[in-house]
Amino acid sequence: MKKTALTALSLVMMTSLAACSSKSNEASSSPSSSAAAGTEAPAPARDLLKLDVFSLTSNFSGAQPGWFAKVVKDKFNIELNIIAPQLEGADAKFSAQMASGNLGDIVIFGGADQKWQDAIKAGMLLDWTKDGLIDKYGKNMLQYAPKAIEKNKVNFGNGTSVYGIGIDVGPDQDGPSEAKELNAHPNLRWDLYQKIGSPEIKTMEDYLPVLKKMQEAQPTSDSGRPTYAFSMWGDWDGNMMMHTKAWAILHGFEETDGFNPGGFSLISADKDETQGILDEDGLYLRALKFYFDANQMGLVDPDSLTQKFEDATNKMKDGATLFSMFSWQDDVYSTPERLAEGKGFQLVPFKEERNYSNGFNPYGGNSFWSIGSKTKSPERVMEFIDWMYSPEGYMTANYGVEGMVYELKDGKPVLTELGEKALPANDTPIPDEFGGGNWKDGRNQLTNSFKYTSVNPITGEPYDYQLWSSQLAKPTNKVDESWTKAMNATSPKDYLEKNNMLAIQKAIFTGSAPVQYTDDLEQKRGQVSAVIREFSWKMIFAKDQAEFDKLKKEMIEKAKGLGYDDVLNFNIENNKKVFEFRKTK
Repeated sequence: MKKTALTALSLVMMTSLAACSSKSNEASSSPSSSAAAGTEAPAPARDLLKLDVFSLTSNFSGAQPGWFAKVVKDKFNIELNIIAPQLEGADAKFSAQMASGNLGDIVIFGGADQKWQDAIKAGMLLDWTKDGLIDKYGKNMLQYAPKAIEKNKVNFGNGTSVYGIGIDVGPDQDGPSEAKELNAHPNLRWDLYQKIGSPEIKTMEDYLPVLKKMQEAQPTSDSGRPTYAFSMWGDWDGNMMMHTKAWAILHGFEETDGFNPGGFSLISADKDETQGILDEDGLYLRALKFYFDANQMGLVDPDSLTQKFEDATNKMKDGATLFSMFSWQDDVYSTPERLAEGKGFQLVPFKEERNYSNGFNPYGGNSFWSIGSKTKSPERVMEFIDWMYSPEGYMTANYGVEGMVYELKDGKPVLTELGEKALPANDTPIPDEFGGGNWKDGRNQLTNSFKYTSVNPITGEPYDYQLWSSQLAKPTNKVDESWTKAMNATSPKDYLEKNNMLAIQKAIFTGSAPVQYTDDLEQKRGQVSAVIREFSWKMIFAKDQAEFDKLKKEMIEKAKGLGYDDVLNFNIENNKKVFEFRKTK
């Protein structure tokens, strides 16, 4: 997660990953980086290079569109074709590409998992130290993310090879790394919450009667759709149902310990505590009961069983959803126009809340940029990735060239009129001179490099525009003004931090690769997770309590019969080892 702005889906999937790279006109050194934060120096004349990007994290498939496509074309004469296997079954697609012997030119991994390590062992990823590649073409990474490179070398390259670099590289400092909002926290339609009297919420279950009143106050969306508190999607489910696991995040637990691959344990961010997802008194089963009760009250969108992320986002944009677990998703509803009218989402916390938060990590996260070993143009691919790890590149990847949505005044970034309309994720038209299309669809569809809240050394301001001094000085909208007055805080993060409601996961460095499942345990994990996903959704939509209880019993029995306890014990054993590394931080 990563707070990377997620993007609209396109189901145009390419059938081949054969690299279309050309060796013509290879540059002997990286393109020079402009001293300005996001200005573009003219690229040397080069043949057009089409790169296949095999991204295990992307929710977009097809040619990178719009303004970011133009930036990359103008600077590098590169066109990016994105293949997103999670849109059609990540495991099967990845296995097929491994069997083909070619993962593409750029490969983006979602974790230091079996896929990542198998790709290294099979020779599918390029060693960046070969022929001095990183020394010649990776100067920005070596300057701005040296610990991330060192981590990759030590953990995965036997101390000599480098096969990639982690995303979300941040400064070596304590505290939460998020900006104004966290990746996940309970956001409600603030205007409707106030309309029903702003009732106090002590536990997660207390949201249900509140949301029912909000639904009664606003029974239809802007287009006439029925409103629901929860409109979910299943295409992001992994070892368990994602939306159910999210409630554990609001209690300070996550599926990962920050190092080892996830499984069936939930791990506290800052305490030496774990729980199994099938524990009778655990957060996962509690959240399933929560959603079952919500559905019995008519608060769950029945399309949740079959719809995908894009469908749910479109309903959010239309005002058909009253609760948002992810602040980046409800941005599509909270447009400047609606906020000016006093309509929008804001944090409505519950007393028991203890939000999971990521600390800054100079080693980078366990999602990686890498280069396929079969690429025909490793130098130009490395130049592009290295540019993404420069202040200029990261600024441009987020905002385009200077003069489009921002400009520099006295060396500090300020939003332009277009930027005020477009950010954070609006369908604002972009002039043809900058690439055309609209802002939202034209955004960088790959992944990030630095932590968004890190400070740009060129401007002295965070990369996150919401934290620019020019933005903080501006008058706020009606929703923020009302929320700030009611909550005595400047932002959700500020409120949670002031009220000791954050559980911060600190960065660790182990000097070794994460443990991986044996073939036997991996088979069990896959079989058990399929059962848990299937029955989780069935339980939520059970016709009554008796059926819910029956399905729960059946899920637990089937999961345990397939080896749930073996996988869980393996998870917890390795979680405990990570707890020891936390103490040395």
